[in-house]
Amino acid sequence: MLHITSLPSGFGIGDLGPGAHRFVDWLAHAGQGYWQILPITPVNPGGSWSPYHATSAFACNTLLISPDRLHEDGLLERHEIDCCPAFPEDRVDFPAVLDCKRRLLDIACRRCLENEVLSREYERYAAANAGWLDEYALFSALKSHFGGKSWVHWPHDLRNRTPDACAEMANRLKDEIARERCSQFIFMRQWDGLRRYCRSRGVQVIGDLPVYIDHDSIDVWTHQELFNLDADGRPLTVAGVPPDYFSETGQLWGNPVYRWDTLRDSGFSWWIDRVTRNLELFDLVRIDHFRGFVAYWEVEAEESTAVCGRWVTAPARALLRSLQRHFPCLPIIAEDLGYITPDVREVMREFRLPGMRVLQFAFGDNLPESPHIPHNVERNCVFYTGTHDNNTSRGWYEGDAGPGEKNRLSRYLGREVKPEDVHAEMVRLALMSVADRVVIPLQDVIGLGAEGRMNLPGTVSGNWVWRVLPSQLNHDAAHRLAELCALYGRS
Repeated sequence: MLHITSLPSGFGIGDLGPGAHRFVDWLAHAGQGYWQILPITPVNPGGSWSPYHATSAFACNTLLISPDRLHEDGLLERHEIDCCPAFPEDRVDFPAVLDCKRRLLDIACRRCLENEVLSREYERYAAANAGWLDEYALFSALKSHFGGKSWVHWPHDLRNRTPDACAEMANRLKDEIARERCSQFIFMRQWDGLRRYCRSRGVQVIGDLPVYIDHDSIDVWTHQELFNLDADGRPLTVAGVPPDYFSETGQLWGNPVYRWDTLRDSGFSWWIDRVTRNLELFDLVRIDHFRGFVAYWEVEAEESTAVCGRWVTAPARALLRSLQRHFPCLPIIAEDLGYITPDVREVMREFRLPGMRVLQFAFGDNLPESPHIPHNVERNCVFYTGTHDNNTSRGWYEGDAGPGEKNRLSRYLGREVKPEDVHAEMVRLALMSVADRVVIPLQDVIGLGAEGRMNLPGTVSGNWVWRVLPSQLNHDAAHRLAELCALYGRS
């Protein structure tokens, strides 16, 4: 598991260029068949650059476009790329990257639209994706025009999508709209190239689909009837989770909850379109917070924490049956962590959906019975040493695990474990399990401590910025992982 933003690159953020292709080679040398990433939808700066706070469920994050690939395609000159500032190698400076990439994409899109061959390819792409692309480009242009304000603060006729007002603004902002459309086209050309390379190296890509959508997004603006909003478009109730392992006050995400009755009446067409789009991009899809399909934690919009909420039933079976009619073999991984009730387990069993198990959760007081301990892990699951929301295994051992957890880990292994060895022991335990799939954060493969943590739930700063250094993706790390996979029959 490694998000694209965390890859090495000379442009301040991991991208779809040479660094991504070299990582695929590293995966192949390490005997890996899966590469799991986080969402690649466009991030909302107001969401602290989290990939789980997106302005669209269908568009992609153009910050991931590779300037090197733009140069290869003749859309950028080398001197234009060389004007980029020096960026840190080990973290992402999102605002600086945005300024640099925006300038380069302005140039590249102009040349793309003037290029006879590429412009014809672009027109075919735009026509095939008009169902979401046109509205997204207009929304993005309007967001920029109104200084980044949420759509609920736009003029009344635009907030309510009056056709004449939208048409007038589309004409006024036609250059900005063309740039947004072209940027999405360029992303797809690079993404398709990376996917082809993954297939050639025997690597499948696992994508990530959050159940909920940001309120300040094209999806809520264009489908206000599908969300629990008031007459002015503001959320009446929002999503979150009750107090759990990660937070004593729960997590108040703030996303508007769905009007599932309206979705059902439409045959779940919006969800079918969304899953279709994700399966165009990925080989498998992890659905983040899957339990929200069965029952979701709903909190009044004015609450400041998620403590005072309530569980509300959602039509999981009806939705999944509808999806099965379109995708007979659903390539879905259900994220089933946190407070999971029997009804969620029943739905997962009925539709044979693999869940998740996390080794870091295995060493509490309930160790013998824990579903996360290797001797209780089921075949039909994906086993992780940790997720993007966990500390690294070494960081967990050194800073988060209590004396009891450390003691139980050593007893389970049958020997004392040293902090500098804990990542290797955790990786070995996961790989020797019967789980059909094992996914290991790259940080655990190379033995990083808390400095390699990707996200700390409940905090808004310092997350999502970690990057791997080129020197850390070395032959020795790949060789050790390949040997373990061969030993446990996972080559």
